[in-house]
Amino acid sequence: MHLLGVPIARGWPSDLAALSVDDMNQQHTSAPGVRAWLGLFVVLGPVLLVSMDGSILFLAMPRISQALAPTAEQALWVLDIYGFAVGSLLIVFGSLGDRYGRLKLLMIGTTIFGLASAAAAFAPSPELLIAARALMGVAGATLLPSALALLSELFVDPRRRAQAIGIFAAAFATGFAIGPVIGGVLLERFWWGSVFLINLPVVGLFLVFAPVLLGEVRATRPGRVDVTSVVTSATGLLLAIYSLKRIAAEGLSPLPVLAGLTGAVLLAWFATRQRHLHHPLMDLSLFGDRTFTVAIVTGLLPLAAWSATAYLAGIYLQSVLGLAVLQAALLALPGAAVLTITCIITPAVVDRVGKRTALLICHFSIAAGLLLLLPTTVHGGVGWYVASTVVAGVGYGLSFALVADTAVGAVPPERAGAAGAIAETSNEIGNALGIALLGSLAALLFRLQGPAFAPTLDETLQIPKLTTTFVDEAKSAFVLGLHASVAVAGLLHVALGVLASRWLPRPGQNNAAPFSDKPVDLAESEAR
Repeated sequence: MHLLGVPIARGWPSDLAALSVDDMNQQHTSAPGVRAWLGLFVVLGPVLLVSMDGSILFLAMPRISQALAPTAEQALWVLDIYGFAVGSLLIVFGSLGDRYGRLKLLMIGTTIFGLASAAAAFAPSPELLIAARALMGVAGATLLPSALALLSELFVDPRRRAQAIGIFAAAFATGFAIGPVIGGVLLERFWWGSVFLINLPVVGLFLVFAPVLLGEVRATRPGRVDVTSVVTSATGLLLAIYSLKRIAAEGLSPLPVLAGLTGAVLLAWFATRQRHLHHPLMDLSLFGDRTFTVAIVTGLLPLAAWSATAYLAGIYLQSVLGLAVLQAALLALPGAAVLTITCIITPAVVDRVGKRTALLICHFSIAAGLLLLLPTTVHGGVGWYVASTVVAGVGYGLSFALVADTAVGAVPPERAGAAGAIAETSNEIGNALGIALLGSLAALLFRLQGPAFAPTLDETLQIPKLTTTFVDEAKSAFVLGLHASVAVAGLLHVALGVLASRWLPRPGQNNAAPFSDKPVDLAESEAR
């Protein structure tokens, strides 16, 4: 396999088990058959569900609050527990899928996801709804790395694989974008549980067709699973993501800070342990490849910008401009459409300009899109918002597709699950960091503008007997915080683009420098 024309692996392990006849035939042809493309679209079903369920509750929470009467803390857990579970378990399940079979894990995870969705739809209390959402998150963590890894098996040719992964990334991004819209449409006609029941038909179709269209691949000598690494990585990531989200929502307080420090210590211990294991849960030698490392960072920063902008822009459109929730969700669709199309055409872009240039376009277009939010005001800015999502959507689309393809392309097929899990985990951490850091910056500037303001704009606007002047000042303070956050995110993307232009190798240069004077040999790394 080659990245930017530079070999990164000289030896490919041949001990693959359970390859289907069609998959074996694909080893000798660059054109996957109809069965492979049908398999791709079957895999996209669970991927779409996992991403959609990350955002579909944005509109459903008021209805859930009316029906189940959760406390404020319980309502936050209903929203957050799903993302906590997904983000903390991706690395674990990515590695387990490589060892014991991606299709098996995907089938089990999809079944559990469907059962948990049904339980959530009919949950009679907030506690049971939180438990069901947590189980959905655990199941979701099995789906993403396994689905991404199966694509490297279905599409052996690097160009076809890149096309398939572009479609995969488009499905994931589209699911997150259309989640609130689908939720709004369902809530206009049905009760709140319908936002979970919509998962069941997709789950059923997958369980019927996946065994027919997808073959199993695993290493015949997978090695012992290091339980300590499993527990340490899951706990460390869970505590880190919890800390970031709670600090973003509540500010600095002892419990989130302690959780974050504990998570950081556990993750540092986890990384140290991986260097001394014969069969590590995460292969840290992958970070000796420049393009892989930059791609993982590229996955983190755009998700941070995307999540923070979506969060702050949602408040801007609704609380500042006074739009309805569904109207705000619909305004995001043009950007989502551009993002989806860009994900799909990313392989063609890379073929034409190269991966290095595509990564640079990614960062600079996101920066330009973010800076287009600076002209927004208290009295208007819908057009600027739509333009921002469209321009930034080009960069986000390139980012999502490039990161996924670079991750799975850097390793042999039987280790693609673990590599894909690293990329997906960087996305989850980026998502949490964006809201925690950029969201907190906006909140801090908002509070500094007016001592009489409540902690958030929504709480401030509910203060009794407000004057028009006070409302305008509060909205202006929020817009200032929004501008500061997007400016910081935009400048970070410019800086990363400049650094990438200097650090990423040009075609023909050694991709592993400065870490090594020779290409990274993944087969030798595994032997060690």
